[in-house]
Amino acid sequence: MSFVRNINRRHAISIGVLGGLLPFAALADNSVTLQDSIVTATQTAHSELSVPASASVITRAELDKMPVYDLADAIKRLPGVHINTSSAYGRKEIKIRGMDSDYTLLLVNGRRINSRDALTSNYANDFDLSSIPMAAVERIEVIRGPMSSLYGADALGGVVNIILRQPTNATEAGVAYSYEHPTEGDNGDVHQTSGYLSGALVENKLLGNLIVQSTDQSAWQTDQLSLTGTDAVEQRQGDNVLGSLSWLLDEQQSIDLDVSHREDDRKARWNNFGALVTNVQNMDRTTFGVTHNGNWDSFNSRVRYYYEDVELSDDSEIMTKLRGRVGKVEQNNHTVDGQVSTTLGSHLLTAGSELRRTTLTHNQNLGSETEVDQQAVYLQDEFSLGALDVTLGGRWDDHEVYGGKFSPRLYGIYNLTDNWVLKGGAGKAFKAPDITQSDDTYSVLACRGMCQIVGNPDLKPETSVSYELGTLYQNERLQAGIMFFNNDIEDMIVSDSWRAGYRPKVMTYTNVSEARIQGYELQGRYAFTDTLAVHANYTYSDAEDRDTGEQLNYSPQHVANAGIDWQALPALGFNLDYQYTGSQMLVVPAKSASFESGAYDTVSVSTKYQATKELALKAGLNNLTNTKRDDVAQSIDHILMGRTVFVGFSYDL
Repeated sequence: MSFVRNINRRHAISIGVLGGLLPFAALADNSVTLQDSIVTATQTAHSELSVPASASVITRAELDKMPVYDLADAIKRLPGVHINTSSAYGRKEIKIRGMDSDYTLLLVNGRRINSRDALTSNYANDFDLSSIPMAAVERIEVIRGPMSSLYGADALGGVVNIILRQPTNATEAGVAYSYEHPTEGDNGDVHQTSGYLSGALVENKLLGNLIVQSTDQSAWQTDQLSLTGTDAVEQRQGDNVLGSLSWLLDEQQSIDLDVSHREDDRKARWNNFGALVTNVQNMDRTTFGVTHNGNWDSFNSRVRYYYEDVELSDDSEIMTKLRGRVGKVEQNNHTVDGQVSTTLGSHLLTAGSELRRTTLTHNQNLGSETEVDQQAVYLQDEFSLGALDVTLGGRWDDHEVYGGKFSPRLYGIYNLTDNWVLKGGAGKAFKAPDITQSDDTYSVLACRGMCQIVGNPDLKPETSVSYELGTLYQNERLQAGIMFFNNDIEDMIVSDSWRAGYRPKVMTYTNVSEARIQGYELQGRYAFTDTLAVHANYTYSDAEDRDTGEQLNYSPQHVANAGIDWQALPALGFNLDYQYTGSQMLVVPAKSASFESGAYDTVSVSTKYQATKELALKAGLNNLTNTKRDDVAQSIDHILMGRTVFVGFSYDL
């Protein structure tokens, strides 16, 4: 028996226009059918209308429209999402609803990916974002808001789940190539090549696929930089290979096996208080997973093991000069989990458990290998009370160092009509300090190499309580919604930092801050015809440090996106996208203080032409207006890439 809700949905109504469209909701009463289901929020399938969370989906077709090199590129136009520049040479991080990137949990097929302990956050998040080849992605699900009741620590801000393409019984193959060129500055060209092969090794019994991808980006220089000879975007070379096998034991059981490997090499020249230094880092990431899936008469089951090995070589000039040798770091993540879903009367129950072990070695820190174990159990109940659908869940995590934490969650959806719902809920989440923050034998170079931050074993986990309430309407042409949210964080972990008159050589982390992030999201889409649609979203988030009353750094209050999708001919489509990022506070290290950086916006256009059944061509311009960021951002070398032109093709058999 199957417990996945039968939800179909036409792709033409994915996400889109502002809450101002809500008054028109009563004009139509067509039932909603949607093809794209969301599983991340509950581990059971829902439509975007019925999912008990604020959620969005990016499909394979949407990824094919634009040059997308990593996860940040793929989701940057979704409501509540801000892609922040996290380094002076173009590295990025995902912020959801004003929360730091550390609070965004990244998953691949529901399994976490994490190299955070091998690197500080400014590095690890960016390496994680590029760890999965975009050619391997079937869709991406983004949940905005805490999800610790299912996924445990690190999910305070939200969850990004990458769903990979599955092996097919029919033989499929394809190649793709794209090229992007900046129209100003020096160098910066990007070449991306990928190949895909899928089919049956044994018909209806053993299916497999293989995906390879290579990305080569040269460093980009511009006269906006504060020091001549430095890079606004670092040089990157990345090669991915990913393969999977699915053994269909019978109609009820399958065993899935997947293996991946990525080599990720980075090099940049940057300004260290007036001195040009070189940053070189190479990361090799290898993963292995095996899963048993069962679809039994009275329940569904899943048991899996997942292994991730991350090896980092840090040959940065500051590292080698100050510590005398190349940094060598290795992080191993082992995860075993199991889950069962069944119905009991009118209740859909999901129960599961998880065991995780993280092992870290560092040749310049951690006198010996460090190992941390975590285990968890969770239970979720989905049921209906008339027109009200209720999701009630809770998870107990037992951390080897920080003990037990309970994360409850309650969510309700009231069905006003088949097309219109009220939804809202509350939840509690937590985040345990990582090894870099808690181990007093681990120190991170900071202050551009002139100080170090040492772990504090007395830290407490961060906790948050969140609430959201809103409404969403969908029919075959219109989608519109508004969601209000509030998130209070206690015992926020902050690192000490230099400020006027205070410049110690050694600092640490403390639980001293409380933060409140509150605001609202508007989103909508309207299809004028089957070939012409508009979409837009707007997010207001007030991210405040409750200790100082000041706005959190790198958190713009206003973010908006809008676009037009026009299928001019059956084989020819056009897309226009506009993105607005409001003013935000940026830290200027040279002045040991934060300053406001002004708003900026960008426009992108693209076209896709299906030349033949097999051959598709695409082209376009990013940052059409050649927008530049203001003097505050440029003073710390946070440079916005200027206008670029891109072309590409894909050929599918």
